[in-house]
Amino acid sequence: MSTLFAFLHHLCAFTLVAALAIEFTLIKQELTLASARRLQVTDLVLGIAAGLLLVIGLSRVFFFEKGAAYYWHSHAFLTKFGLFVIVGLLSIIPTMEFLSWRGAIKAGQVPVWEVSRRKRVAMVIHAELAAVVIILLCAAIMARGGWV
Repeated sequence: MSTLFAFLHHLCAFTLVAALAIEFTLIKQELTLASARRLQVTDLVLGIAAGLLLVIGLSRVFFFEKGAAYYWHSHAFLTKFGLFVIVGLLSIIPTMEFLSWRGAIKAGQVPVWEVSRRKRVAMVIHAELAAVVIILLCAAIMARGGWV
């Protein structure tokens, strides 16, 4: 069972990174009706992957692996978990932007995306990607038993 949860944890993590990378790519392109829809779907996939990652990851902490006491005393884990929460909170900004487009998309129109809002969403996605890099570093440190 531990192997299954480890696999699911990695699958969700890679899905999350892929969705972030797709969002990063799509926001740099001209916004069209098709790209706006893709951003909404990609953001939904990102949210589902993040939710599952949290549930599966916490299941691993409490029911598998080394036990909760080990993880809650690991600086690498606490940094990784804290950054995950920060990424989750940051992701609210692009999600709210993409959700605000529902009416326009339903009407078959390209959403109006002000330059300032687009720059803010781009900055947030950049920050999320940077945090993911640090999360990966923390995971590697944890795998080696370091920074406890």
